[in-house]
Formats: sequence, C-alpha cells, structure tokens
Amino acid sequence: MFDWMVWTTPVAVFFSCIALTLVGMVVWELKSPTVKRRGFLPIATTRGDRLFIGLLSAAYINLAFVGLAGKFTEWFGLSAEPSIWISFVLSMGVLGLIMARG
Repeated sequence: MFDWMVWTTPVAVFFSCIALTLVGMVVWELKSPTVKRRGFLPIATTRGDRLFIGLLSAAYINLAFVGLAGKFTEWFGLSAEPSIWISFVLSMGVLGLIMARG
C-alpha cells in the first residue's frame, strides 16, 4: 500500500512528530482554550493558526532541501548529498519559533 513512498527513518520521524504535535494541540486546546494574539506574523493568530503556518513552513523547508540537495553537493564540493536530518532539525526549529513567537 505504501510502497510508492520512501519511508526512511527521517521521513518516519518527521511524520510522527507532526502526528504527536496534532494530538498535543488537541489536548492543549481542550485544557486551555486559545485566544488570538499578535507576534512577528503580520496577523493576529491562534495556536491552531500558528501550527498550520508552521507545518506549511516545515514542509516547504523539507521539500526545498530535498530538491536542492544535489545542488548543495555541487556548490559546496561535498562528497555525498547532505543528510536529510539537517532539514528536519531546521524545519522543527522554524515550527517551534512560529509556535512560540509568531
């Protein structure tokens, strides 16, 4: 069924983190309803809004990294493509920043 997708460890960890985040957000929302606030994003957002924006940002960072990994090898003279863990850590950092300060 899932043979079409390359389920590497980083991909599995990435999607597991997204699933755990969604479950955590549901529990957090039930315990403490959210209010809109303004951060560095140009609009007033709720936790759910910031999560959605953060997940989109994380997905685009990972897609851009996968698309540019071959170019990074050329540009920086690397012997092999850089690890996908780099984009995972970067995307989770951006997601955390948007959730905390966005």
